Amino acid sequence: MILKAFKEKSYQNYINKLLNSRSIEANNKKIESVGVILNLNEFADFENFQRFFDDLGVKQNRLKIIAFVADEKLAPETLWGVNVTPKDFGWKGAIKNGDLKAFLDTDFDALISYYKEDRMELNIITAQSKARFKVGLSGIDDRLYDLILDVHPKEFSLFKRELHKYLTVLNKI
Repeated sequence: MILKAFKEKSYQNYINKLLNSRSIEANNKKIESVGVILNLNEFADFENFQRFFDDLGVKQNRLKIIAFVADEKLAPETLWGVNVTPKDFGWKGAIKNGDLKAFLDTDFDALISYYKEDRMELNIITAQSKARFKVGLSGIDDRLYDLILDVHPKEFSLFKRELHKYLTVLNKI
């Protein structure tokens, strides 16, 4: 139990370091590539995301989805993305999963962090991502995102409307 507390503290220190060194740059570049981080305990409908971004003009091969599941035994085989578990993270935010490393090294035009549960592993993925524009749900560390929507993960239709509205206003679509 003490070891887990030390590991969580090392995660938080790593996240703080990443967020303090983050440079935010404003641009009006249209969104052509999207990364999505899901917590399968809260939302697991991959097809909804694919249809939504198809409607926005994002090609299927430019949409990558990472699905986090807290219990490795419950991780489903997915067609749309990569499953990530707590075992894929080491001390100080070290990533042990090659697919996750590739996701983090991709320069997405937008990253959607679609989760409300405050998990250090999910926050590490969001903080480490090289995405230019980060969108998340309220209730998590506000420093992680450029746009925060106050929506529950079960309200996907509301999320779609709100995201479409703000991306239009920001001239991203």
